[in-house]
Amino acid sequence: MSNEQQYLNLCKHVLDKGNVKNDRTGTGTYSKFGHQMRFDLQEGFPLLTTKRVPFRLIVSELLWFINGDTNIRYLLKHNNNIWNEWAFESYVNSGEYDGPDMQNFGIRSQQDEEFNTLYQQQMEIFKDRILKEDAFSEKFGNLGSVYGKQWRAWETTRGETIDQLKDVIENIKSNPDSRRHIVTAWNPEDVPSNMALPPCHMMFQFYVADGKLSCHLYQRSGDIFLGVPFNIASYALLTHLIAQECGLEPGDFVHTLGDAHIYQNHISQVEKQLGRTPKDPPKLWLNKEKESVFDFEMDDIKIEGYEPHPGIKAPVAV
Repeated sequence: MSNEQQYLNLCKHVLDKGNVKNDRTGTGTYSKFGHQMRFDLQEGFPLLTTKRVPFRLIVSELLWFINGDTNIRYLLKHNNNIWNEWAFESYVNSGEYDGPDMQNFGIRSQQDEEFNTLYQQQMEIFKDRILKEDAFSEKFGNLGSVYGKQWRAWETTRGETIDQLKDVIENIKSNPDSRRHIVTAWNPEDVPSNMALPPCHMMFQFYVADGKLSCHLYQRSGDIFLGVPFNIASYALLTHLIAQECGLEPGDFVHTLGDAHIYQNHISQVEKQLGRTPKDPPKLWLNKEKESVFDFEMDDIKIEGYEPHPGIKAPVAV
């Protein structure tokens, strides 16, 4: 079975047999619990071809994580808007927001086109201030202790920090057969009060065998149509980057999902995608002169031979 067909089978399985569930966004989902996919990274880079997936957004977000950044200003500088809603929601709920009522965006946006237009106008004002005003960006662009913070500066009870990502790379080099090559973003102390969004892709583990580096991700919650394609490509890319630094070839990316769900307002989009035939996967190009994961910049990572079907738009549930 091809890499992409595993994803398409997941879509069909949840559409056909998913449980109807409510969710915190008020949108509603079709959901299945516990699903695993395995992608052979030697068979091409697993960027979906049945719809266009914006690879540059995946790269900028992953570099944002790797750099330990938690402020959306870096993302906005690279025209990446995928985390805006959570930062904007925090601003709207603060005492400093004095614009039109933007509460309950996820529900109201499904019913009111005029509200959508107003929301986008306020979002553009917010983004402009994040980019131009340092104090505003520091206060409202920061998402708290999300992925980058946990990966690079996990805070201990002794007041110290642990650079999990750096440590795991060094351990892969020095003790490749270890069963402890693990990075976790799920910090029970920070989840309730210090994160804009609790981590969905919450723990990953590396495994070395036959000169290849494999990665296993556990994801507690996966938005199958919008989020999971990003997650697949992001962790495949991370595996490639670390493999290059460690002098290894990429092996498998194993993706385990807890609550795998399709939002009820994504059904027609998923059905449209399932009607398309996958194309040949693209190839990943990395700058071989970069010796460390932490040295990579946007221009050091490219995709080649990517000729997908057109993109399919769908609303984000916030």
